Order: sequence, then C-alpha cells, then structure tokens
Amino acid sequence: MIGELKTFIAVCKHGTFAAAGDRIGLTQSAVSSQIKRLEEALGFELFDRTGRSATLNVAGQTTLPRAEEICALFAKLGELPEDNATRGLLRIGSIASAQPTLLARALEKLRKAFPLVRVHVSPGVSMRLMDDLDAGKIDAAVIIRPPFGLPSDLTWQALIHEPYVLVVPKALPVTKDWRALIQQQPFLRYDRASFGGRMVEGFLRREAVSVNDAIEIDEIPGLIHLASKGLGVALVPLVEAHLPLPSGVRVVSLGEFTFYREIGLLQRKPRVSPPIVAHFAEHLREAADAQPGNPLLPTRGRAGKSGRLRKP
Repeated sequence: MIGELKTFIAVCKHGTFAAAGDRIGLTQSAVSSQIKRLEEALGFELFDRTGRSATLNVAGQTTLPRAEEICALFAKLGELPEDNATRGLLRIGSIASAQPTLLARALEKLRKAFPLVRVHVSPGVSMRLMDDLDAGKIDAAVIIRPPFGLPSDLTWQALIHEPYVLVVPKALPVTKDWRALIQQQPFLRYDRASFGGRMVEGFLRREAVSVNDAIEIDEIPGLIHLASKGLGVALVPLVEAHLPLPSGVRVVSLGEFTFYREIGLLQRKPRVSPPIVAHFAEHLREAADAQPGNPLLPTRGRAGKSGRLRKP
C-alpha cells in the first residue's frame, strides 16, 4: 500500500491524476486504479469526482499529512535501530560537475569515518534531483541553488560559488570587451530550461545584451568544446571539474559584472532525514573548504553571498 500512498501524495502535489502520472511514470488510468485501491482499503473516498475532474475532499485533506508521515517512516525502515547513523544506505543525488570533485572528496571522508555506510549516487540535473528528493527517492542532493523559493520542509546549505565567464575561441582577437564579443559573435547558449541557463538569461536581460543565438545545449563541457572549435562564444560557470580548459579557448572575465552560480546541499529537515545525512553534510562542507585554488578561480569560490559582484 506504500505505492498507493506515494501516488496519492503525488496527485495532491501536482493537482491532477495525469500530471501525477507524468511525474512518477504511470499512465492516468494506472494512477486512477491506485487511488481507487487506496480508497477501498481506507473505506472512504479521498476525492470529490465531477465528470473528469477530481478535487481533494475533507477526508483527503486529513489523510494527506498522515500519508506523508507514513511514507517518511517507511523510507527509514532500512536503518538499523541500534546505530542507524553509522550503517545503512545513503542515497545522494548530484549534478555531474560536482561528482568528480566536491562529492568525491566528501565521500572519501565519509567512508573513512563510516565504513559500514553504503552510498548510492544518482546523477541528474538540478530540477529532477529536487523532484527525486521530494518524492523520497534520495536523501539529499548536491545541486545548483534553485532560482525560486524552497518548500518549507527542505533546508539549503550553501557550499561554493562558481563565477560565470565568457569562453571564446582562441583565434579571436584579444579583447576584454565581453559585451562586444557576445553581441558580435554567434552565441552558444546554456539551456534556458536549466537553473544555470536561467541565470545566463537573467544576466543578458539585466544588462540589456542582445545575442545572436546559434546553439543551445545543457552541457557545460559541450559549450566549451563548441567554443574551442570556433563555433561561437559562451557564458559558462568556471567549474573545477572542467579545468584546465582546452587550449583552443580563452577566458574573458566579466569584471565588475561577474555573477555566480551557488552549489549546495538540499535535504529534508532533520526529523525526516536519516542521521547519516548530517554527517555527510559536514564532510561536504569540509570538501568545499578544501577546494584547490586555481589562477582562473577568484578567491570567492567558497560559499558566501551570491549574486553580482561590484568593485569597491
């Protein structure tokens, strides 16, 4: 019945049976069948049905927080009661760029401190990992800070800030005029559906910079590679995992207009989060503090106030 409860929670969150099915990988009819089974088991209806629409009724509103609590408790059953902070399974989601650097350093420390803890890392983009955390599929996620407010049941721990720079083909004449380069050269765009791409779009709008869009993708290494082949210029975050940059590109600083993407840990609040997550968060903070220096990275690489930087 846990599956039915999770489906019920998804319907409440996403508003319709169809939307919930899209999120959890079920057809609308399968969602409807699961809700019907749950109602039969409970002995009362959860939704008022009118034609094709279904609205959560009073009984459903009462049931929802109980269902969420049951699912949270079920997720914790794998923890051994005698010492659930030192063994069991830790499920982490992580964006690709953090896995070989920040995450790897944190897991090295965690495994030394808690050798009986098993770790499963799920790769993905920030939005999908947020959904996985909300659905209880993972315990915490290393992602880009969302450009919108976080639900009240989640907590955010800032770790590092990565500066955006303009990556240009090395064959172009040397200049510090990033604005002219963006406006005059084909623009390689960081996918606007991603959190990082939304930051680029916000910067272009804020600074009133017009671009000649050429290619749009959601892979930072891909953007850098395209620039190295002379296909255009790209605004990308300077990420430790992607250094050193290819010899075919050059970095142009945005100077006082530099903006940053914030990388951090998103997790549920402690009362519904496995105890091992707190230890992982501590090691992740240590890993961020130990981030190697690089002449291309400003000293403000660690967590601090994010946003646009102005010269004093």
